[in-house]
Amino acid sequence: MAAVNRALRVAVAVPLAMLVGCGSDTPSAPAPPPAPGPASAPAVPPSASVPPRPTGDPATLARAAVAAFTDQDLAGQVLMPYAYGDTADRVDKTAAAGNQNIAGVNTPAEMITKFRLGGLILVGFTPDDPTGATNPATNVENPKQVRGLTDGLQRAAAQLPGGAPLLVGTDQEYGVVTRIRQGVTLLPSAMAFGAAGRPELTEGAWRAAGEELAAMGVNLDLAPVADTLGPKGSSVIGSRSFGADPKANSAQVQAAVRGIQGAGISAALKHFPGHGHTTGDSHDGLPVVAQTKEQLAAEDLPPFAAGINAGAGVVMSGHIDVQALDKGVAATFSHKIMTDLLRTELKFTGVAITDAMNMPPAMKWPPGEAAVRALNAGNDLLLMPPNLAGARDGILAALGNGTLKRERLVEAATRILTLKFRGAAMPRPELSTVGSDAHQTVVYDAAAAAVTIFRGPCTGPLVSGPVTVSASGGREAARVGLVKALQAAGVRVQAAGGTVVHLVGYGDRQTDLSMDAAVTVMMDTPYLLAGSRSPTLLATYSSSPLSLTALANVLAGKATPPGKSPVQVGTLPRSACVK
Repeated sequence: MAAVNRALRVAVAVPLAMLVGCGSDTPSAPAPPPAPGPASAPAVPPSASVPPRPTGDPATLARAAVAAFTDQDLAGQVLMPYAYGDTADRVDKTAAAGNQNIAGVNTPAEMITKFRLGGLILVGFTPDDPTGATNPATNVENPKQVRGLTDGLQRAAAQLPGGAPLLVGTDQEYGVVTRIRQGVTLLPSAMAFGAAGRPELTEGAWRAAGEELAAMGVNLDLAPVADTLGPKGSSVIGSRSFGADPKANSAQVQAAVRGIQGAGISAALKHFPGHGHTTGDSHDGLPVVAQTKEQLAAEDLPPFAAGINAGAGVVMSGHIDVQALDKGVAATFSHKIMTDLLRTELKFTGVAITDAMNMPPAMKWPPGEAAVRALNAGNDLLLMPPNLAGARDGILAALGNGTLKRERLVEAATRILTLKFRGAAMPRPELSTVGSDAHQTVVYDAAAAAVTIFRGPCTGPLVSGPVTVSASGGREAARVGLVKALQAAGVRVQAAGGTVVHLVGYGDRQTDLSMDAAVTVMMDTPYLLAGSRSPTLLATYSSSPLSLTALANVLAGKATPPGKSPVQVGTLPRSACVK
């Protein structure tokens, strides 16, 4: 992976308008730490541990720290960029060039020090994610490497005024958006939890995920997605959503928030006030949400309200044009949405973070002006500004000319520090927690509860005789994973000539279906199954290893498929077996 990482860093030549995208749902086996090389630093020695953090009431600590902040300190606290490099203070020349391009520094640690940053997001490139073309860097490889990186980042942050830890975030939604893949317990997609329909399993799985993130030094997960899908779905959201029922989604969002934050990790609801009824992609332009106010209140807002009531520490804005609320203005830059609706009506008191500021809807202004507009709208934390100096200098200039009130910046920084001090009070699990048997068990239970049969028998083996597993292009890892899982379940598998089980997944089309397959399985949103001729149709909504194991057990007749689709698939029933 280290070699791949070095190759990907050639992306520093990509224009700064490009941003972090989303992960893929391709399963990967745990891998050892990367071999030593120019892109990898030695493991951090025990003597270089992160300094102890202050103790006491988080809000009191935050107010005291912010009271002593200079304008430069305040401006830095509201910035959360990404960086190149898989260690904090030693990077190769290509990564250094990437950091120079973003911030005029060589290393992530220098970026923190120079800009007095409040946070940093860890990113990971995968070629088949929903927004892969906009993802410029990879600095996560495996748990040990991530822990070394985050420890180094925290040592740099400990030298800043105020004594607050760094907010270290990542997009670990699972499913098609998963940053850290190697060596961790991979949850299925949100839609799989929606199909399972058992919030208690959702909470347990997300607590396991939170514990693993905490062990790696991540303290903010930019999840769960609280968007409710419209009748046509939303291609950019898809299986990232729990489904199309706002009431069911609300229960799932609450459960995910309780799980994540029960492990001491801040959860972030996204993409406020709801990206599920769009047909466009905010990574390409400004999508329109044409819902009426009544429809928004009934369909889009309930999961956000539920997550807020569950105590979610963060809400992420969407770069979407919600025409019933503030026509023509992206929600990120709308005071009506980010203050009047979020703060006044929904009574959210935590941290509001923007979606990435180097996406097209935020790039219509220079970085400094966009930063000030977002802050004035009510956002507290600016994610991935395309130019750090430009964003910071714009904030400082606005403080000087009065277009940004210092009180607004103090308010934002106080919320951020309160969140960080609150998280710092939670104990951090040992790294051995990551990928543990206990976590594998609780996540398997959720993945198994999601398996849905749309057509075919409800009991007994779904395949007879030897089986041949095929897959659409680019899904060899999933195909091999199912072959191994079937063999472990006692099913005979052969390369050709057997009963065909065909796998399709994210981004596949009608032409990727196999007309002679006895069984077709969808590993993402199940809409494509409406066009399949296979006598048996199944969905796992995910290609995670545990989802494939659960599928194998159903195919072998060792388990029944208890899931029920959280979205309508043509004229197929939500389940052929569950009412």
